Amino acid sequence: MIGTGTIVNAAAVVLGGGIGLLVKTGLRQRFQHILMQALGLGVMCIGISGGLQGLLRAAPDGSITGSGSMLLVVSLVAGSLLGEWVGIEDRMESMGAQLQKAARMKGDSLFVEGFASNALVVCVGAMAIVGSMAIVGSIQDGLAGDPSVLYTKAFLDGILSMVFASSLGPGVLFAAIPLALYQGSITLLAGWLEPWISEALLANLSYIGSILIFVVGVNLFFGKKAKVGNMLPALLVPILLEAARLLFP
Repeated sequence: MIGTGTIVNAAAVVLGGGIGLLVKTGLRQRFQHILMQALGLGVMCIGISGGLQGLLRAAPDGSITGSGSMLLVVSLVAGSLLGEWVGIEDRMESMGAQLQKAARMKGDSLFVEGFASNALVVCVGAMAIVGSMAIVGSIQDGLAGDPSVLYTKAFLDGILSMVFASSLGPGVLFAAIPLALYQGSITLLAGWLEPWISEALLANLSYIGSILIFVVGVNLFFGKKAKVGNMLPALLVPILLEAARLLFP
């Protein structure tokens, strides 16, 4: 059934988050703090790894050369200005607050942070933590009914959600909502999008997204707050460039 991969992925976030909540009851504050630092360090390393794959190239003679740095800077600057103007992070936190109110968890001060942090990781991570797995997997699910790639991503997201929930609480579970909307939309539109998604576009989305994931890790390790949500439009720049290339070959 088309869409199974996204359903399983969203369920993995909820299940992993639920397990994390059970673990949380047995963790003291100092253990939660070191756990968040460890997770932040791990996420930073994942982000650096993905970013370097896009920024460095191995020449035939074995030397290492840099590439893509200009696209990265332009994407981050233009995307951040747009995101700040729109106020994406404020909207995400507002959504988290509304979900917190609906879930009647007003006493949980970490609810909004948990929702926003995990939403960024599982959604931005769709293009960064696991390379281009979410885009490619959603297209495969939509075109061929093959959800295998998204099943693998679901496993990774479930582990991340478990670790997040053990420190940030139930807000993490609600991050399954934007994930389902994001990947589900790509799956449903896969037939229309497939001719325009090139390997170069996927590579650019992957390494720019990886840099955003690195910033998420910095927030987790040192404490908020770089407004990563407002930087998300940086991912639109390579898409617009690819569209221009197709329109004006």
